Amino acid sequence: MVNKKVRYSVLGLMGVLILAVYSCASVGTPNGGPYDETPPKFVSSTPAPNQTNYTHSRIEIMFDELIQLDRPSENVIVTPPQKSLPIIRASGRKILVELKDTLQEKTTYTLDFTNSIADNNEKNILENFTFAFSTGEVIDSLEVSGILLNAENLEPMPGITIGLHRNLEDSAFTNEPFLRTSRTNDRGQFTIRNIAPGTYRIYGLNDVNRDYLFDQPGEDIAFCDSLIVPTFEFTTRQDTTWVDTLTIDTIQTVAYTRFMPDDIRLFLFKEKFARQYILRPERSQENMFILRFNAPLDTIPTPVPLNFEPADSSWFYVQTADEMATLNFWITDSTVWTQDTLQVELTYPRSDSLNILQPQTDTLQLVMRRSNAERRRGKKDEPEEISLLGMNIRPSGSVNNYDTVFIAFDEPVLELEKTQLFLEQKVDTLWNTVDFELHHDSVNALRYYILRPWKYDEEYKLEIDSATIFSVYGKWNNKYSGSFKIKSEEEYGHLYINIIGVDSTALVELLDNNDVVVRKAPIKDGGVLFLDLKPNKYYARIILDTNKNGKWDTGNYAEKLQPETVYYYPKFFEIPLNWQVEETWNVLDTPIERQKPLDITKNKPKEATKPKRDYRDEGRSQQSSRSSGSAMGLPF
Repeated sequence: MVNKKVRYSVLGLMGVLILAVYSCASVGTPNGGPYDETPPKFVSSTPAPNQTNYTHSRIEIMFDELIQLDRPSENVIVTPPQKSLPIIRASGRKILVELKDTLQEKTTYTLDFTNSIADNNEKNILENFTFAFSTGEVIDSLEVSGILLNAENLEPMPGITIGLHRNLEDSAFTNEPFLRTSRTNDRGQFTIRNIAPGTYRIYGLNDVNRDYLFDQPGEDIAFCDSLIVPTFEFTTRQDTTWVDTLTIDTIQTVAYTRFMPDDIRLFLFKEKFARQYILRPERSQENMFILRFNAPLDTIPTPVPLNFEPADSSWFYVQTADEMATLNFWITDSTVWTQDTLQVELTYPRSDSLNILQPQTDTLQLVMRRSNAERRRGKKDEPEEISLLGMNIRPSGSVNNYDTVFIAFDEPVLELEKTQLFLEQKVDTLWNTVDFELHHDSVNALRYYILRPWKYDEEYKLEIDSATIFSVYGKWNNKYSGSFKIKSEEEYGHLYINIIGVDSTALVELLDNNDVVVRKAPIKDGGVLFLDLKPNKYYARIILDTNKNGKWDTGNYAEKLQPETVYYYPKFFEIPLNWQVEETWNVLDTPIERQKPLDITKNKPKEATKPKRDYRDEGRSQQSSRSSGSAMGLPF
């Protein structure tokens, strides 16, 4: 009996020692082997890939591991387009697709999963996976590919539907859904697969209502002037295998089928469209009412009095804003502005159901909402506080020689004359009165420009005596004295660009690092000159200004008018201080899809793969942590 107890005790002690030794030896947590960097692999499917005479609506696709599907309603493209949204979901290792539309006879169906399939654990993406079957005896196998860019700024446009029509009439784009479709990736690239032999037209469409046709005036579109005839050739290419990022392993000649055309270029634009109508009028102060329109006007409409009779026809001044989409009417007749409600008749352009501008006449009620405090103040014969006429004079201090000096008033003023302003130039130590031109802004009635050919290093002083300028409401100005100095030539750089490949109908725009225009000038005698640039880095684009209106113009599908062509300088111009830079730009040297510098490209391509975890470092961390715990006498 004693021997049994001893034996059991010895066995128990040996077990504890074995467990302790095992625990101390196992200093790192097993990480499950090498890190999985491969995407899911196709295993099988029903129907089989490229199977013919398949007439069922259910498709199952099996992979070698658990998968997930990212936003299938957005990322999976079913061709021909489906009127009823199909059910597409991941289930374990399978993708299940249920087509709701009745299958068309003798038609090749394509499921383009783009980059929506990834494994469930490490999110390795199976890129550009497609699956096809046919309800007839033939699988259509031709392809066309290309790139779609924003027409105005050459940005690659992701997520745009690209469609083919076999009906070559222009009306097909507006009346019929696409025959075959695809969608652009993050680089603006697209491939339409499983096309039957024939002749097609190709379009781009930002399909906001998902009906696969251009039936909304606000949708962005692109169209190609030439017809598309898919074809192919058997050819070879060089495939390079790399040992690492710097060392080539092997270069092999590989045979492949080249589908054409593979260089289609589409330029996305939105037609000039904005329904013209008036918004609710405002009268926030008694001597002014505001009329807002949803789009800029070409001309200023004249309000016709209905319930009041002004002293004369000039009973208001107009101040415009938002490129003539907002009109501020300043009432100058006190017998008019004291009325709480003004009725006016206004005739203005309004869009009809076909978006054609037609004259529209409305009666507007301009109501001044007064508070009780305002009404009480109006009944008392208390003197009002003296309020001076507000003036905003710019610029001041250090001024560029191309800056515009102006005076803007807070409210309309009576006739302003040059004699009310004093402009002096400093010569040596003396101030001499100099001449200038005073121009009233034709658009903004509250602004006046002081014009003079400013030259480098000139110093000026502008003075206005008090109570010499009066507003239509009797306010007068305070005394003003301010000086400004034109910058010296040494503070600028100059740029001349020799232009090759375009004619004199083009204009060049200099851009900052946000792709915003800072200067523009037409091309003359094969080049363009930009004087007095601030030292900086500049980018540039060319607009083929075919209608010579000094700006980029969009296209029009009904008129078969493409948007004006744009080119980008693929590098940048560095303008140093007090330096003259001359460069040559051949606009056709670089393919248009590679012209826009990545630094100013907003739709930058996404990273092809995600960062990988380093399990070796993780193992070392765990080992270091356990070793520290052991050194401190902590239990294993």
